[in-house]
Amino acid sequence: MSIILGIDPGSRITGYGVIRQEGRKLSYLGSGCIKAFSVNKEDENFSDRLQTIFAGVSELIIQFNPELFAIEQVFMGVNPGGALKLGQARGAAIVAATNNGLTVAEYSARQIKQSVVGTGAADKTQVQHMVKSILKLPGTPQADAADALAVALCHAHSHDSLDKMAGQATKMVRGRLR
Repeated sequence: MSIILGIDPGSRITGYGVIRQEGRKLSYLGSGCIKAFSVNKEDENFSDRLQTIFAGVSELIIQFNPELFAIEQVFMGVNPGGALKLGQARGAAIVAATNNGLTVAEYSARQIKQSVVGTGAADKTQVQHMVKSILKLPGTPQADAADALAVALCHAHSHDSLDKMAGQATKMVRGRLR
């Protein structure tokens, strides 16, 4: 059994999703958003946002005690300043994870969508629908939370595949040694 914390980083809203993996069974434990912005933009300081993300992820780790941590990689869009801020938000979340002894797994948006929806070109509504379906949720999760749950599901699928490959490699080695 493993508890996986998935993070969809954002400089204003960071989504999180927590699932439990028991063999092939996946179950929902929690999801939501860390809101790292001030209602009054004049009071907003970017370093305060990073602190909010760090503290929020640290609190989630204490609350859910995950064994596995996965985060979406930075997507380079047309706005380099936005990509830099996103990278810093990711850094705050990653430092929270490593400070709590977690190894960080990173996945591209395309890998995540491919793993959950079956196509790397899926849109947000398709991701939300599949997350709801896979985890048998009563309602559709908010977009950032759904993306974070998709990160956790992607890691569960990747982690499961790696375990299977490791088992097959062990069998092959044992077969050759006999």
